Amino acid sequence: MRILVVEDDKSNAEYVRDGLIESGHNVDVAYDGMEGMYLATEQNTMLWVVDRMLPKLDGLALIQALRSSGNKTPVLVLSSLAKVEERVKGLRSGGDDTW
Repeated sequence: MRILVVEDDKSNAEYVRDGLIESGHNVDVAYDGMEGMYLATEQNTMLWVVDRMLPKLDGLALIQALRSSGNKTPVLVLSSLAKVEERVKGLRSGGDDTW
C-alpha cells in the first residue's frame, strides 16, 4: 500500500515512515501542508497520515481542500492536541480517525 505521511517534525515523520516501511508499505513524506497537497494530488496513495499543525497549510485545511475536490482517500489525523473537541475538529474536517 502507498501511504503519504505529512508531518513537519522530521524525527516524528521518519519514525512513522520507518514503521510503515517495516510493515511492507511504500511511504512518501511531506514536511509541510503545501508539499502534502502536491503529493496527495499527484500520486495515487491509499492512505494519508496528516499532522494537525503544519507550516504553509494547516493539516485540517489540507484535508478540507482535498475533500472538497472529491477525494475520498482515508485520512489518519496526527495530533498532540489531546482534548476531545480537537479530535472532533479533525473528524469534522474530513479525517477518518485521530491519533
